[in-house]
Amino acid sequence: MKLSCVLMAWALSVCPAVLLATQMLLAASSETLKCEGPVSTEQSGCHTDEEEDVIHASEEDFQVKGYKFSKPFHLIVSYDWLILQGPDTSIFEGDPLVLHCRAWQDWPLTQVIFYQEGSALAPPGPKREFSIDVVQKSDSGHYHCSGVFRSPGPGSRETASPVAITVQELFPAPVLKALPSSEPQEGDSVTLSCQTKLSLQRSASRLLFSFYKDGRSLSIRGISAELQIPKASEEHSGSYWCEAATEDRQVWKQSPQLEIRVQALQKPTASETPPMEPPGPLRPPPAPSAEHLRVSSSDPHLLHQIQMLLKQMQDVKVLLGHLVVELRELTVYLKPGITKVADK
Repeated sequence: MKLSCVLMAWALSVCPAVLLATQMLLAASSETLKCEGPVSTEQSGCHTDEEEDVIHASEEDFQVKGYKFSKPFHLIVSYDWLILQGPDTSIFEGDPLVLHCRAWQDWPLTQVIFYQEGSALAPPGPKREFSIDVVQKSDSGHYHCSGVFRSPGPGSRETASPVAITVQELFPAPVLKALPSSEPQEGDSVTLSCQTKLSLQRSASRLLFSFYKDGRSLSIRGISAELQIPKASEEHSGSYWCEAATEDRQVWKQSPQLEIRVQALQKPTASETPPMEPPGPLRPPPAPSAEHLRVSSSDPHLLHQIQMLLKQMQDVKVLLGHLVVELRELTVYLKPGITKVADK
């Protein structure tokens, strides 16, 4: 097997090294491992996990003694006639999946078949590659392939060992919550929150959110995971749900429905209405006086006329007093449950 290491000298800084390789190799194949990226010029090289500096290798890039190393990969050497080569990195919902059926020394194959959990995925054919454009969690399982060798191979159908493929969840189904309550009072402010979270390994991706009520869209594909109802009313009662989706909409998930019931404000009933008090006596208007009329006493005739007018107004005042008394007695008999007994 050939191993080459390409180094770039005179770099200003240490950058992540990318170690490119094939996940599964054949013993008779010629493969190249390449270590790319600017590195230090003092000591540079490609390392194996047997060296002291890299014994603490993890699944992520790491740094030891001033050097920065790429994450490790798994190299499997097989002596089988066929192997199934799958992805060498984690695969998530929405990713493409490509499987290769590799033959010993790349000898020609015919009637190649790919299987998932023992079931054929397609009829026999010449293609050594099988792909799924957008994988889902249901695509997880054990895969293998088989094929018939042509000359110079054995000439019989050979089968590769199964390979486990696990499709990881990109984000869980969202949950819609109403804050502070799903049963607000009329006039209260309500915030609808569509809660979910991307996998840490795909945290750089972005989700878009949509909100629905009773089958009608309220907000479509926005970056905000919240929807505000500034002032709730009875018309805001109903069934709500939300949807979270990737920007390419290859992966989208809906939340369970959430019932929101806006509570109407309590109004006083007829029994709670305070009883009405009977009207009080009407106050007769004050009798005018000579002072009010600004009359000069120098004219005896005019003064006599005013005095006669004042006397008549006093009489009217007395009559009004009797009328008020009669009205008060009449209101008593007009109350519910009281009837007046006629005099015999």
